[in-house]
Amino acid sequence: MQADFRAPYFRLYGTTDVIGVEIGGALKNVIAIAAGVGEGLGLGHNAQAGLITRGLAEIARLACAAGAQRDTLAGLTGLGDLVLTCTGRLSRNRHVGLELARGRALPDVLASMKMVAEGVRTTDAALALAKRHGVELPIAAQVAELLAGRKDARTALYDLMLRPQKAEAG
Repeated sequence: MQADFRAPYFRLYGTTDVIGVEIGGALKNVIAIAAGVGEGLGLGHNAQAGLITRGLAEIARLACAAGAQRDTLAGLTGLGDLVLTCTGRLSRNRHVGLELARGRALPDVLASMKMVAEGVRTTDAALALAKRHGVELPIAAQVAELLAGRKDARTALYDLMLRPQKAEAG
């Protein structure tokens, strides 16, 4: 398939890590909602880079617990897709986060969209999968609170930032 679709302007990479591709492709949408919230609240590029980086760590923790290969999440299907979805102007999930940060209600945001923002429904599914594998997803947990209307964007951000400090690796 790689050879059949290769062109000077298009390059494919193959993998056998279906779990990594599926979890990376699904959870990047949840992190993109959070990235949209961050942008909507006026956080700078450093904060956004930190959020994306910690989002990747969150995705990798869950994916590896489910049997994925860590390298998959460092590649195009993980980091590449995550960065684009969190920063791209056409990202539907980022758009949802932006609008929620501006104070719009989720039903109004979704009703105004012509396409689906997959992260809205994926958030609860990701948290259920994480619970099954004993994995913590702090960003997804705050996104869930925001989507359910239990917290506003600033409170969710505040609660995320005030979690107990830990070492980055280990």
